[in-house]
Amino acid sequence: MNQTPTVDKLIRVNMTDQSVTITDYPEKWRMLGGRALSARILLEECNPACDPLGPDNILVLAPGLLAGTSAPTSGRISVGCKSPLTGGIKEANSGGDPGQHLGRLGYRAIIVTGQPANRDGRWGLVVTEQGVTLERADDFKGMWNYASCAKLLTRSATASAISIGPAGELMLKGASVATTDNSKSRRPARHAARGGVGAVMGSKCLKWVFVDPGKLSARQAVNQKAFAALNKSFSKIYRSSPRYEMFRHGTATAVPLANMLNTLPYRNRTEGQNPHVDTLDGNHIRETFEKRGGGMHNCLAGCIVQCSNVVHDENGEYLTSGLEFETLSLLGSSCDINRWEDVADLDRLCDEVGLDTIETGAAIAVLMDSGGMPWGDAKAAKNLLRAIDQRSETTLDVGNGAAHVGRKRKHARVPVARGQALPAWDPRPLKSAGITYCTSAMGADHTAGFVIVPNQSDEDALLASQETQIVNAVVDSSGFCAFLAPTLDEVREFYSLYLGREVGREDIAGFGWRCLQDEWTFNDRAGFKPADDALAECLTKEGIGPGHSLVFDVAPEVLARMRTRQPPRESLYGVPPMGA
Repeated sequence: MNQTPTVDKLIRVNMTDQSVTITDYPEKWRMLGGRALSARILLEECNPACDPLGPDNILVLAPGLLAGTSAPTSGRISVGCKSPLTGGIKEANSGGDPGQHLGRLGYRAIIVTGQPANRDGRWGLVVTEQGVTLERADDFKGMWNYASCAKLLTRSATASAISIGPAGELMLKGASVATTDNSKSRRPARHAARGGVGAVMGSKCLKWVFVDPGKLSARQAVNQKAFAALNKSFSKIYRSSPRYEMFRHGTATAVPLANMLNTLPYRNRTEGQNPHVDTLDGNHIRETFEKRGGGMHNCLAGCIVQCSNVVHDENGEYLTSGLEFETLSLLGSSCDINRWEDVADLDRLCDEVGLDTIETGAAIAVLMDSGGMPWGDAKAAKNLLRAIDQRSETTLDVGNGAAHVGRKRKHARVPVARGQALPAWDPRPLKSAGITYCTSAMGADHTAGFVIVPNQSDEDALLASQETQIVNAVVDSSGFCAFLAPTLDEVREFYSLYLGREVGREDIAGFGWRCLQDEWTFNDRAGFKPADDALAECLTKEGIGPGHSLVFDVAPEVLARMRTRQPPRESLYGVPPMGA
């Protein structure tokens, strides 16, 4: 079925009867985008008690409010659903060009409901200036992401794609959703990775979304002249600030800092420092650029951060891109795999089959810790991921996440919160990170808001977590990348000019707080209780650091105060989204 687009609209796709409907965008959602829009749709339209992999779950693909405009680094997209991994609400955020392209086309979200009766088939959604069409895509069934997107994008030189690999098709709970980047090759190297969002897309039998804006120009602000001037001045200030220097070589270079802070997970978090840290240092990747090729690039059009590293192998051939600190930590250090080149291979394999590198690395570490694979066996780890096409039992176990592997192998040391594996930043030396993992509706997700400050008191850590959760909710809703590190004052200035109305300080903080409330309410209705605001026992009883003295010991009554609205401090409006 084909529908013709209008201005500011929603795409609703019913996979039960394969129908597509385009509706006007509701005025009540005018100020919402990205994560906040996803949360509101799920709260209003999805049954929180539903089976995450059943027909009643809803998949939301929502560009940020500013996506498609000329605002710098503003085209990120949110993928939302009820998570099959945590059982609660989930938003996973990704770069690449699909968010920009949907924004230019005027589509504020794609809402996918239902489930085909014939689960053997595959479908693709085509979104262009001419209309939206759902078509059969059976010839893409089982394809890995790189081959799938290369085949799909031969249709147009101006298009981008959203896709899942075989892990999503198999509905593995660690499955990711890939988005193609801004490179000439349009590689599916950016991922909305956490929480099993790819499994939900797979449960709908939706293999890909093709988005082609053609020659459409950027979306215009109501006050376009002032908006363009703000873009220019903000970009100039950013490039001369410490924020730019922090990410100009990518996050991979954070490995030595994390090791120094006792937050580089080693051997399934039995230690916070890795004795082989030097061979995982992301600075070595940068050193290869001159001889092997590669370099830094922007994953989405209009990005001024350019934090994505393009990694070539020793023969000068492209291998992977966006090899992040988290991947080096979880697929590398936590598994005692200590050559960054091996981690690059594993990163590419995860991107190909469509798995979250954090969840997968944590699951392999639990497998190793329980005696199912030798520590540091990179070859075995690569072969395990390649075996997804044969549906190897161990591969499927790892693809279902760390908690699943722990249950299957009856292993006690499983570092999770709400069933989701912890990212690299350890809650024992970084209390505010632990508070975020416990209290965020997302579970163990550092992008929900964390602060890289050790030795905080419980009260300081609680306030820091609360503030950064509010800021991150706003940034994830705007379309801005967190690495751009815009403050609430900066976001509201862009909003005011774009929307043509003054967005005050209370307004912008309120948007973030309401997003968190929507997410908490969804989880409450899904059956979560205050007792679920907790970390696995291995993080509260097993220490790391000097004398193994560092444990997460924030009291439940402190955690319970997270939801109590406190008057925002003046400093809130200057807090960067990735901590302070």
